[in-house]
Amino acid sequence: MRINSKQFLTRGLKALTLTLALGTANSAVAGLNIFACEPEYAALAKELAPDARIYSATTAMQDPHQVQARPSLIAKMRQADLAVCAGADLEIGWLPMLQMKSANAKVRSTDQGLFFAAEQIDTLDQMSSVDRSMGDVHAKGNPHLHFDPRRLLGVAEALTQKLAQINPDSAAEYKANLTRFSERWNQAIPRWEEKAKPLQGKKVIAYHSSFKYLYNWLGLEQVADLEPKPGIPPSSSHLAGLLNRAKQGDILAIIIASYQSERGADWLGERADLPVIVLPMSVGGNDDSVDLFSLYDSAIDLLLAAQ
Repeated sequence: MRINSKQFLTRGLKALTLTLALGTANSAVAGLNIFACEPEYAALAKELAPDARIYSATTAMQDPHQVQARPSLIAKMRQADLAVCAGADLEIGWLPMLQMKSANAKVRSTDQGLFFAAEQIDTLDQMSSVDRSMGDVHAKGNPHLHFDPRRLLGVAEALTQKLAQINPDSAAEYKANLTRFSERWNQAIPRWEEKAKPLQGKKVIAYHSSFKYLYNWLGLEQVADLEPKPGIPPSSSHLAGLLNRAKQGDILAIIIASYQSERGADWLGERADLPVIVLPMSVGGNDDSVDLFSLYDSAIDLLLAAQ
Protein backbone atom coordinates (compact mmCIF):
# COMPACT_ATOMS: atom_id res chain seq x y z
CA MET A 1 0.00 0.00 0.00
CA ARG A 2 1.37 3.40 -0.98
CA ILE A 3 0.35 6.46 1.04
CA ASN A 4 0.67 9.62 -0.99
CA SER A 5 -1.31 12.76 -1.68
CA LYS A 6 -3.21 13.23 -4.92
CA GLN A 7 -0.97 13.54 -7.97
CA PHE A 8 -2.99 15.31 -10.66
CA LEU A 9 -0.10 17.25 -12.15
CA THR A 10 2.89 15.92 -14.02
CA ARG A 11 6.30 16.50 -12.55
CA GLY A 12 7.18 18.94 -15.30
CA LEU A 13 4.03 20.97 -14.69
CA LYS A 14 4.74 21.01 -10.95
CA ALA A 15 8.21 22.34 -11.54
CA LEU A 16 6.86 25.03 -13.87
CA THR A 17 4.12 26.00 -11.43
CA LEU A 18 6.60 26.25 -8.55
CA THR A 19 8.96 28.40 -10.59
CA LEU A 20 6.15 30.74 -11.61
CA ALA A 21 4.73 30.93 -8.09
CA LEU A 22 8.06 31.66 -6.44
CA GLY A 23 9.74 33.57 -9.23
CA THR A 24 7.19 36.17 -10.23
CA ALA A 25 7.73 39.56 -8.68
CA ASN A 26 5.10 42.16 -7.99
CA SER A 27 7.21 44.64 -9.88
CA ALA A 28 9.46 44.21 -12.89
CA VAL A 29 11.88 46.75 -11.44
CA ALA A 30 11.73 46.66 -7.65
CA GLY A 31 13.28 43.97 -5.51
CA LEU A 32 16.32 41.73 -5.48
CA ASN A 33 17.25 38.82 -7.69
CA ILE A 34 17.42 35.81 -5.35
CA PHE A 35 18.83 32.45 -6.42
CA ALA A 36 17.58 29.68 -4.11
CA CYS A 37 19.34 26.33 -4.27
CA GLU A 38 16.27 24.46 -2.98
CA PRO A 39 12.52 25.20 -3.11
CA GLU A 40 12.19 25.46 0.69
CA TYR A 41 14.52 28.46 0.66
CA ALA A 42 12.75 29.96 -2.33
CA ALA A 43 9.56 29.70 -0.29
CA LEU A 44 11.20 31.23 2.78
CA ALA A 45 12.63 34.08 0.73
CA LYS A 46 9.15 34.69 -0.68
CA GLU A 47 7.81 35.13 2.86
CA LEU A 48 10.48 37.70 3.71
CA ALA A 49 10.94 39.47 0.38
CA PRO A 50 7.72 39.04 -1.60
CA ASP A 51 8.74 41.66 -4.18
CA ALA A 52 11.98 39.89 -5.07
CA ARG A 53 12.54 37.94 -8.26
CA ILE A 54 13.13 34.46 -6.84
CA TYR A 55 14.41 31.49 -8.79
CA SER A 56 14.62 27.95 -7.41
CA ALA A 57 17.47 25.95 -8.92
CA THR A 58 15.86 22.63 -8.00
CA THR A 59 12.44 21.15 -7.33
CA ALA A 60 11.25 18.72 -4.67
CA MET A 61 11.35 16.03 -7.37
CA GLN A 62 15.14 16.36 -7.70
CA ASP A 63 17.95 15.06 -5.53
CA PRO A 64 19.60 18.27 -4.30
CA HIS A 65 22.91 16.42 -3.97
CA GLN A 66 23.05 15.84 -7.71
CA VAL A 67 22.35 18.80 -9.96
CA GLN A 68 23.76 19.61 -13.39
CA ALA A 69 25.37 23.04 -13.73
CA ARG A 70 23.22 23.82 -16.76
CA PRO A 71 23.58 27.03 -18.78
CA SER A 72 20.17 28.18 -17.51
CA LEU A 73 21.34 27.89 -13.90
CA ILE A 74 24.57 29.70 -14.69
CA ALA A 75 22.60 32.54 -16.26
CA LYS A 76 20.31 32.83 -13.22
CA MET A 77 23.26 32.88 -10.83
CA ARG A 78 24.96 35.53 -12.95
CA GLN A 79 21.95 37.78 -12.32
CA ALA A 80 21.66 37.04 -8.58
CA ASP A 81 22.12 39.59 -5.83
CA LEU A 82 21.71 36.84 -3.23
CA ALA A 83 22.13 33.05 -3.27
CA VAL A 84 20.33 31.15 -0.50
CA CYS A 85 21.32 27.51 -0.03
CA ALA A 86 21.07 24.76 2.58
CA GLY A 87 24.83 24.48 3.01
CA ALA A 88 26.62 21.82 5.08
CA ASP A 89 28.08 20.70 1.73
CA LEU A 90 24.70 19.61 0.36
CA GLU A 91 25.45 21.52 -2.86
CA ILE A 92 29.20 20.83 -2.91
CA GLY A 93 28.91 18.88 -6.17
CA TRP A 94 27.45 21.72 -8.21
CA LEU A 95 27.33 25.11 -6.47
CA PRO A 96 31.08 25.88 -6.82
CA MET A 97 30.84 25.22 -10.57
CA LEU A 98 27.92 27.64 -10.86
CA GLN A 99 29.81 30.26 -8.88
CA MET A 100 32.86 29.90 -11.09
CA LYS A 101 31.06 29.89 -14.43
CA SER A 102 28.67 32.71 -13.55
CA ALA A 103 31.59 35.00 -12.60
CA ASN A 104 29.28 36.81 -10.18
CA ALA A 105 31.41 38.17 -7.35
CA LYS A 106 28.28 39.01 -5.32
CA VAL A 107 27.51 35.37 -4.52
CA ARG A 108 30.98 33.95 -3.95
CA SER A 109 31.31 34.84 -0.28
CA THR A 110 29.05 34.74 2.77
CA ASP A 111 30.44 38.19 3.59
CA GLN A 112 28.46 39.41 0.61
CA GLY A 113 25.52 37.73 -1.13
CA LEU A 114 25.98 34.05 -0.27
CA PHE A 115 23.84 32.60 2.53
CA PHE A 116 23.97 29.09 3.96
CA ALA A 117 21.08 28.06 6.21
CA ALA A 118 23.13 25.39 8.01
CA GLU A 119 25.60 28.03 9.21
CA GLN A 120 22.85 29.84 11.12
CA ILE A 121 21.89 26.96 13.44
CA ASP A 122 23.30 23.87 15.15
CA THR A 123 22.94 20.96 12.75
CA LEU A 124 22.31 17.36 13.74
CA ASP A 125 24.84 14.56 13.17
CA GLN A 126 28.00 16.61 12.84
CA MET A 127 31.16 14.52 12.39
CA SER A 128 34.77 15.31 13.20
CA SER A 129 35.97 13.49 10.08
CA VAL A 130 34.57 11.61 7.10
CA ASP A 131 35.95 9.51 4.27
CA ARG A 132 34.56 7.99 1.09
CA SER A 133 34.09 4.58 2.67
CA MET A 134 31.28 6.07 4.78
CA GLY A 135 29.17 6.96 1.74
CA ASP A 136 27.38 10.27 1.18
CA VAL A 137 27.70 11.79 4.65
CA HIS A 138 28.20 15.40 5.70
CA ALA A 139 30.86 16.33 8.23
CA LYS A 140 29.12 19.66 8.87
CA GLY A 141 25.92 17.90 9.86
CA ASN A 142 22.63 16.93 8.29
CA PRO A 143 21.70 19.66 5.78
CA HIS A 144 17.96 18.86 5.55
CA LEU A 145 17.14 21.18 8.44
CA HIS A 146 14.00 22.75 7.01
CA PHE A 147 11.80 20.16 8.77
CA ASP A 148 12.66 21.55 12.19
CA PRO A 149 10.33 24.53 12.69
CA ARG A 150 12.42 26.24 15.36
CA ARG A 151 15.65 25.89 13.46
CA LEU A 152 13.93 27.19 10.35
CA LEU A 153 12.73 30.22 12.28
CA GLY A 154 16.34 30.91 13.27
CA VAL A 155 17.27 30.71 9.59
CA ALA A 156 14.49 33.17 8.76
CA GLU A 157 15.83 35.66 11.29
CA ALA A 158 19.36 35.38 9.91
CA LEU A 159 18.13 35.64 6.32
CA THR A 160 16.26 38.82 7.20
CA GLN A 161 19.52 40.33 8.42
CA LYS A 162 21.25 39.28 5.20
CA LEU A 163 18.50 40.84 3.10
CA ALA A 164 18.82 44.09 5.05
CA GLN A 165 22.59 44.02 4.56
CA ILE A 166 22.24 43.68 0.79
CA ASN A 167 19.32 46.08 0.40
CA PRO A 168 19.32 48.45 3.42
CA ASP A 169 16.66 50.69 1.90
CA SER A 170 14.12 47.89 2.43
CA ALA A 171 15.37 46.76 5.85
CA ALA A 172 12.22 47.91 7.66
CA GLU A 173 10.03 46.05 5.19
CA TYR A 174 12.02 42.82 5.59
CA LYS A 175 11.78 43.09 9.37
CA ALA A 176 8.01 43.63 9.20
CA ASN A 177 7.65 40.60 6.92
CA LEU A 178 9.70 38.53 9.37
CA THR A 179 7.43 39.61 12.22
CA ARG A 180 4.32 38.53 10.29
CA PHE A 181 5.88 35.23 9.28
CA SER A 182 7.14 34.52 12.81
CA GLU A 183 3.71 35.16 14.34
CA ARG A 184 2.01 32.75 11.93
CA TRP A 185 4.82 30.19 12.30
CA ASN A 186 4.80 30.26 16.10
CA GLN A 187 1.04 29.81 16.08
CA ALA A 188 1.37 26.80 13.78
CA ILE A 189 4.06 24.96 15.78
CA PRO A 190 1.86 23.96 18.77
CA ARG A 191 -0.93 22.98 16.38
CA TRP A 192 1.43 20.69 14.47
CA GLU A 193 2.82 19.22 17.68
CA GLU A 194 -0.64 18.50 19.05
CA LYS A 195 -1.76 16.87 15.81
CA ALA A 196 1.37 14.73 15.66
CA LYS A 197 1.21 13.41 19.24
CA PRO A 198 0.06 9.93 18.10
CA LEU A 199 3.35 9.60 16.20
CA GLN A 200 5.58 9.85 19.27
CA GLY A 201 7.65 6.72 19.75
CA LYS A 202 6.75 5.25 16.37
CA LYS A 203 9.48 3.49 14.39
CA VAL A 204 10.11 3.75 10.66
CA ILE A 205 12.42 2.43 7.97
CA ALA A 206 13.48 5.14 5.56
CA TYR A 207 15.87 6.21 2.84
CA HIS A 208 18.93 8.21 3.84
CA SER A 209 18.55 10.76 6.65
CA SER A 210 16.30 13.04 4.63
CA PHE A 211 13.72 13.51 7.40
CA LYS A 212 16.00 13.27 10.45
CA TYR A 213 14.92 16.69 11.71
CA LEU A 214 11.24 15.81 11.31
CA TYR A 215 11.69 12.57 13.28
CA ASN A 216 13.75 14.33 15.94
CA TRP A 217 11.11 17.03 16.36
CA LEU A 218 8.05 14.74 16.44
CA GLY A 219 9.60 11.89 18.40
CA LEU A 220 9.78 9.21 15.71
CA GLU A 221 12.73 6.84 15.35
CA GLN A 222 14.33 5.68 12.11
CA VAL A 223 15.52 2.20 13.04
CA ALA A 224 16.93 1.17 9.64
CA ASP A 225 17.97 2.69 6.33
CA LEU A 226 16.99 1.41 2.90
CA GLU A 227 20.52 2.35 1.80
CA PRO A 228 23.38 0.08 2.94
CA LYS A 229 25.43 3.29 3.09
CA PRO A 230 24.26 6.86 2.44
CA GLY A 231 23.99 7.37 -1.30
CA ILE A 232 24.26 3.64 -2.15
CA PRO A 233 21.12 2.00 -3.65
CA PRO A 234 19.69 -0.93 -1.67
CA SER A 235 21.03 -4.35 -2.62
CA SER A 236 19.07 -7.61 -2.52
CA SER A 237 20.97 -8.83 0.54
CA HIS A 238 20.43 -5.54 2.36
CA LEU A 239 16.69 -5.60 1.64
CA ALA A 240 16.51 -9.18 2.89
CA GLY A 241 18.02 -8.06 6.18
CA LEU A 242 15.53 -5.22 6.41
CA LEU A 243 12.69 -7.68 5.83
CA ASN A 244 13.75 -9.62 8.91
CA ARG A 245 13.77 -6.38 10.89
CA ALA A 246 10.40 -5.30 9.55
CA LYS A 247 8.81 -8.60 10.54
CA GLN A 248 9.38 -7.82 14.22
CA GLY A 249 6.06 -6.00 14.04
CA ASP A 250 6.98 -2.62 15.50
CA ILE A 251 7.42 -0.59 12.29
CA LEU A 252 4.87 2.09 11.42
CA ALA A 253 5.83 2.50 7.79
CA ILE A 254 8.53 2.68 5.16
CA ILE A 255 9.29 6.27 4.20
CA ILE A 256 10.81 7.72 1.06
CA ALA A 257 11.16 11.31 -0.13
CA SER A 258 9.40 12.65 -3.19
CA TYR A 259 12.55 12.40 -5.34
CA GLN A 260 13.78 9.00 -4.15
CA SER A 261 13.39 5.67 -5.93
CA GLU A 262 10.32 3.70 -4.88
CA ARG A 263 11.61 0.31 -6.05
CA GLY A 264 13.30 -0.99 -2.89
CA ALA A 265 10.63 0.52 -0.63
CA ASP A 266 7.82 -1.10 -2.61
CA TRP A 267 9.58 -4.49 -2.54
CA LEU A 268 9.98 -4.31 1.22
CA GLY A 269 6.52 -2.91 1.87
CA GLU A 270 4.82 -5.66 -0.12
CA ARG A 271 6.67 -8.47 1.63
CA ALA A 272 6.48 -6.98 5.11
CA ASP A 273 2.87 -5.82 4.69
CA LEU A 274 3.83 -2.25 5.58
CA PRO A 275 2.62 1.00 4.03
CA VAL A 276 5.07 3.00 1.93
CA ILE A 277 4.78 6.73 2.57
CA VAL A 278 6.04 9.18 -0.03
CA LEU A 279 6.70 12.37 1.90
CA PRO A 280 7.20 15.69 0.11
CA MET A 281 10.86 16.62 0.51
CA SER A 282 10.08 20.27 -0.01
CA VAL A 283 7.54 22.75 -1.29
CA GLY A 284 6.10 21.30 -4.50
CA GLY A 285 6.77 17.71 -3.45
CA ASN A 286 3.08 16.91 -3.84
CA ASP A 287 -0.11 18.75 -4.75
CA ASP A 288 -0.77 19.72 -1.13
CA SER A 289 2.62 21.32 -0.40
CA VAL A 290 2.31 24.78 -1.90
CA ASP A 291 4.20 26.70 0.79
CA LEU A 292 6.13 25.99 3.99
CA PHE A 293 2.99 25.77 6.13
CA SER A 294 1.19 23.29 3.90
CA LEU A 295 4.44 21.32 3.49
CA TYR A 296 4.45 20.59 7.23
CA ASP A 297 0.74 19.82 7.27
CA SER A 298 1.08 17.40 4.38
CA ALA A 299 4.03 15.53 5.90
CA ILE A 300 2.29 15.10 9.26
CA ASP A 301 -1.03 14.09 7.70
CA LEU A 302 0.66 11.44 5.55
CA LEU A 303 2.44 9.97 8.58
CA LEU A 304 -0.79 9.90 10.59
CA ALA A 305 -2.54 8.09 7.74
CA ALA A 306 -0.21 5.12 8.22
CA GLN A 307 -1.56 4.32 11.68
